[in-house]
Amino acid sequence: DNLQPPSSLPLLALGGTACVVTGQPFDTAKVKMQTFPDLYKGIVDCFVKTYKQVGFRGFYKGTTPALVANIAENSVLFMCYGFCQQIVRKMVGVDRKTKLSDLQNAAAGSFASAFATLVLCPTELVKCRLQAMHEMQLSGKIIQGHNTVWSVVKGVIQKDGPLGFYRGLSSTLLREVPGYFFFFGGYELSRTFFASGRSKDELGPIPLLLSGGFGGSCLWIAVYPVDCVKSRIQVLSMAGKQTGFMGTFVTVVRTEGECA
Repeated sequence: DNLQPPSSLPLLALGGTACVVTGQPFDTAKVKMQTFPDLYKGIVDCFVKTYKQVGFRGFYKGTTPALVANIAENSVLFMCYGFCQQIVRKMVGVDRKTKLSDLQNAAAGSFASAFATLVLCPTELVKCRLQAMHEMQLSGKIIQGHNTVWSVVKGVIQKDGPLGFYRGLSSTLLREVPGYFFFFGGYELSRTFFASGRSKDELGPIPLLLSGGFGGSCLWIAVYPVDCVKSRIQVLSMAGKQTGFMGTFVTVVRTEGECA
């Protein structure tokens, strides 16, 4: 009944590559619009301007760190998921072989995401900075931008040292921990719905696909405001000291409103 980890790294790499190739243009638009809301009227406007200003390659800025982030996050997440399930079993006082409820599986996934955050934060920082580098130059916040992964990495090390890769760590944690509670909760509840009394292991690919989609929707609906704050912290800190999570959150609400 428990979600099983992928059997090998090649499967994770294949799935991660497919996810990034199809989703990277939309993720790039998301980061641009989150960080510079005044520059774009909507997603269509963002796509059109990006294509005119940077070309098709602009949609795939940060693809390498995005791919590394996807594979690393899922590797750690699923590796720790089983361990965290055992922690939940001890907390609720049940046998090691007892199947957990959907809510308990959600809690285990939430705990596991805290470990995944440690590998996710540095790669997401590099990804977000590459995605919004053109806007940082366009707005005058930086004079000269970095156009490669290595140049961004070198810039972070020279300016802030190794700990500079963990800018936005608290906001990443605030996104991942509750987010994966809703993801695993939504996923398991959806599987329970489709199983209709049968074993969840008997479900075919379509119910599993729909369950994963439902879980992902639950995650993003719950944590999108936190993700917006995270993007701003990680990108705008290129130009100098950036306020923390609460300071950035309050600034967004005051200047742009709750639905920014």
